[in-house]
Amino acid sequence: MFPLLANSRRSARKPAPPETRTLDVAGRLMPLTIKQHERATRITLRIEPGGRGLKMTIPSGLAQREVNAFLDRHQGWLLTKLAKFSTDCGLRDGGTILFRGASHRIHHTGSLRGLTEAIIVDGKPVLKVSGMPEHLGRRIATFLKKEARADLERLATLHARSINAPIRSIAMKDTRSRWGSCSSEGNLSFSWRIVMAPPSVVDYLAAHEVAHLKEMNHGPRFWALCNKLCPHMEEAKTWLKRHGSQLHAIDFE
Repeated sequence: MFPLLANSRRSARKPAPPETRTLDVAGRLMPLTIKQHERATRITLRIEPGGRGLKMTIPSGLAQREVNAFLDRHQGWLLTKLAKFSTDCGLRDGGTILFRGASHRIHHTGSLRGLTEAIIVDGKPVLKVSGMPEHLGRRIATFLKKEARADLERLATLHARSINAPIRSIAMKDTRSRWGSCSSEGNLSFSWRIVMAPPSVVDYLAAHEVAHLKEMNHGPRFWALCNKLCPHMEEAKTWLKRHGSQLHAIDFE
């Protein structure tokens, strides 16, 4: 996020609906959503998880020329921040994909039928994928979703049993704003993309959401319980902070 105090006077009118446009950042076309907020006193610009878009909040009634001037002044900042998001996802025969923290070489078998599976070839991890070449990304995503469900159902169940907290349901989603959630009814949901992370990180996510079954907050008691369930919590949080956006950036379509 890059904040800038806004000196312009705000209008008393009702904020306009969000504006959407495409911003050219050194040749990289980025979808941009601009939202006016009556309580905003500054411009804020955020990069969406995975570097897939930009969100801008501005004071109500801020002149369009000031919005454009802000974007022009911060092209360099955007370029630097977006540089870590590769535009080449590597989802092709011979490319690579993370699975449980290990980089797997993608091998497209050329066969129209067959299971997608992670195997070891000559001592190196390989993800074997069949089907039509144009469906490669979707087949990999289907595989990851299945494996994520297996891992997270097992881990969440173990953690829940250890604190005697019943789970009502577990769902896999592709959320951008959070890795998981827990409802007051005991429904857990997880981003299946987490299965690309190391097993210790997957375990932390399961422990984090299970801890919410007892503590529906992020207070000291919650973090103490989360740390009890997952002693490697801090290392996992650091990994997600450093690498989580790269997992969101992969386009499986």
